[in-house]
Amino acid sequence: MNITIIGASAGVGLATVGQALTQGHKVTALSTNTASIPPHAHLTLVNGSATSVSDLKKVMVGADAVIITIGTKNKKPNTLFSDTANALVKAGAALNFKAPVLVITGFGAGDSSRFLSFFMRMVIRLFLKHQYINKTLMEEIIANSELNWEIVRPGMLSDGPLTKKYKALPDLYKGIKIGKISRADVAYFLLEEAKNPTMVKQYPALTTFV
Repeated sequence: MNITIIGASAGVGLATVGQALTQGHKVTALSTNTASIPPHAHLTLVNGSATSVSDLKKVMVGADAVIITIGTKNKKPNTLFSDTANALVKAGAALNFKAPVLVITGFGAGDSSRFLSFFMRMVIRLFLKHQYINKTLMEEIIANSELNWEIVRPGMLSDGPLTKKYKALPDLYKGIKIGKISRADVAYFLLEEAKNPTMVKQYPALTTFV
């Protein structure tokens, strides 16, 4: 497969690049700085912005799946996620893009905020409030588009190993428990859905199987 990964230089994005190449896929990786991504014969590195329609169009052409794993350490009010969503929708419309688009947000965005544990509610309120406000807007923009999207909401991310022992829960319900999950397991889920999309137009929440 030809897989495009946007936000590929760190975290879940970098893990997804590595696993995709190990699985034999051809990868196009877009990031503002690709220097941290090791070179590979089947890897095309593109320095660019996830908020640029022209940059997105360039890396989406010919892709069998697009994976969005952007992130920011900026805890002040910002519009990275919504700006990316707007650019993605415009690029998709211009290309008449029909392949799956997998977008990472986080458990706590959108209507999942009502199902947070007390601890995670406090963490988001104290440290990640503005990110999650904008992630919610990102979800709304993408959900109202013509893209074949999946909005993926992992629990608290860790640097643990790939276990493949996780749950992907498409529905929210009283008592749902979403805990930690490794970035490696999130990457694995994204690639499995890229190859065989089973949750198009859904919001799977990811947590380690306990």
